Amino acid sequence: MQTDVYNLKNEIVGKLELPDNIFGAKWNAALVKQVLDAQLANRREPWAHVKFRGEVRGGGKKPWRQKGTGRARHGSIRSPIWVGGGKAHGPRNDRDYSQKINKKMKRSALFALLSRKMKDGEVKIFEQLAVEQPKTKTLASALRPILNMDKKARRYDTLLIAPGENKNLFRASSNLQKAKAIDAASLNVYDILNHKNIFIDKEAVGVIEKHYKI
Repeated sequence: MQTDVYNLKNEIVGKLELPDNIFGAKWNAALVKQVLDAQLANRREPWAHVKFRGEVRGGGKKPWRQKGTGRARHGSIRSPIWVGGGKAHGPRNDRDYSQKINKKMKRSALFALLSRKMKDGEVKIFEQLAVEQPKTKTLASALRPILNMDKKARRYDTLLIAPGENKNLFRASSNLQKAKAIDAASLNVYDILNHKNIFIDKEAVGVIEKHYKI
């Protein structure tokens, strides 16, 4: 599969042969959803937490004797039926929501997504995605004409995929709304789905092919 290579002035400067197994893979919606659900579940951190009756402070002494008072028997004032007692069946922060997805499934989902994005014209290969200094203004001025953005527009909606040593790009993109730069060896389904435009550094294609080799 051959595609055009652009510079940051949005000019075609060459051609690049893309690996068919990565950018020409078959679409598999069910697999992509499964991998996405697993990724979101693995990020989930339960925060709601209640204490059981054994964890609430106090209640060590039996409130009154078992028989002879005419009242119901109780063993602790920290029972769930008492005010200030423990909570029964409440949420706990030790719950594990994680799901296991093997490497082959994750890789196949990534390839299916990249292929679909490429087919829809949402992937562009650039000769070099780099800025001399880690300045947001420099990167923004380069992306605006490429994305045909209005002067008032603020959302760039672009995922920049570059080799890991491109530190200036990562810093420059951190303050751009709906723009993100990631290492080519750290691709994930959520980020690709969450951004309309995918801009890939030419060198990053080789990194992807090497890192996610079949």
